[in-house]
Amino acid sequence: LRTRHEYRTTGLALAATADPPKRSRLNTGPKAVHRVFASCGQEAFFEEHVHALRTLGGVPRSKVRYDNLKAAVARVLGLSRARVEADRWIAFRSHFGIESFYCRPGIEGAHEKGGVEGQIGYFRRNHFTPVPEVESLAELNELVEQRDLRDGRRRIGSRPRTIDEYFEVERPLLMPLPEELFETGRLFNPRVDRYSQIAVRTNRFSVPVRLIGKRVRVVLHASHLVVYDRNVEVARHERLIAKGGCRLVLDHYLEALIRKPGAFPGATALEQARSAGKFTPVHDAWWAAAVKAHGDTAGTRALIEVLLLGRHVSHEHLVASLAMALRAGALTADAVALEARKVAQAEDEPAGQPSPAGAGGAATVTFLHEWRLVHLPPDTRPLPSVTHYDQLLRRRRASGGEHREGEAQ
Repeated sequence: LRTRHEYRTTGLALAATADPPKRSRLNTGPKAVHRVFASCGQEAFFEEHVHALRTLGGVPRSKVRYDNLKAAVARVLGLSRARVEADRWIAFRSHFGIESFYCRPGIEGAHEKGGVEGQIGYFRRNHFTPVPEVESLAELNELVEQRDLRDGRRRIGSRPRTIDEYFEVERPLLMPLPEELFETGRLFNPRVDRYSQIAVRTNRFSVPVRLIGKRVRVVLHASHLVVYDRNVEVARHERLIAKGGCRLVLDHYLEALIRKPGAFPGATALEQARSAGKFTPVHDAWWAAAVKAHGDTAGTRALIEVLLLGRHVSHEHLVASLAMALRAGALTADAVALEARKVAQAEDEPAGQPSPAGAGGAATVTFLHEWRLVHLPPDTRPLPSVTHYDQLLRRRRASGGEHREGEAQ
């Protein structure tokens, strides 16, 4: 749990001060905002600030207390409070108007951050014990936000009001947030290698093969990274936590694999797609049937053509259309595309309308000319006539007869 921001109130000002707040009727207690990130770098430090300030609705007017973390402090100058701050941190806090205050290092400053550590301990014991089981980091952060809202409705000790009720009194004292956005991610400009990969920090990530040899722009965030080519997003990956990792996307290699289908079965990108659930058992079953019907090369190429359809069809529709085509014995990419269109049309139709043939029950494949006969209106135009062309033929015959008579004379 990397993000922990506690804005402890002293009087009516939302701030963190060097001295412990005095007990009084105006000491309302902490308003805490929590966030979980995949990394603990400067990107997470900035993103947690943005999330906390947006949640609170403003920026504290007084000083905000910080420990001597590397994301903000480049060098500690002795036992004093003087610090050499990181350049990007200076730009960030200047953008938001944050006034920083740093605790003393070591035992001398241990009492200055006890409130934050105690609040994190409370949150861990009450909300992270037992450890929650979630599918993704986004789901975990949704859970954390719900529990932050629940904590805002509790009372501390014998105080007559809840944390949120006290905070509503102090909210108008916050400074407004700046209208301009601050880029919290770190920028890189790597070159794409011959394996269609880029190196970011200690990990490697795939990009489309058409970018091999070019330089791209990468924005590294706390939990993900985005790759741009001339301001156009071309790839997006979850950030890897361990060092020396490699994350490949199968879609990035399809143009190369369709020319060399023999490399498809042993591709690392295919293995990662299976692990991520993008390449399902339905894909494997259709692939096996296509290889049996058309041979290894042609069957694998047909599967790659189906995977290329995924750029225009949702993953759910593609899997459903593969299952329907497999039951019908349709082992071509065109048949899968038609079934995917039928599945999409069935979802777009309002409730109560009959679904197209094959969407439910037995699997069928509708060919294009049959679809036109069913869905297009009847053609009421008269049949074409060649009468006018017959007149031209008679005129040609007449002129030909006169010419022959002249030759005989």
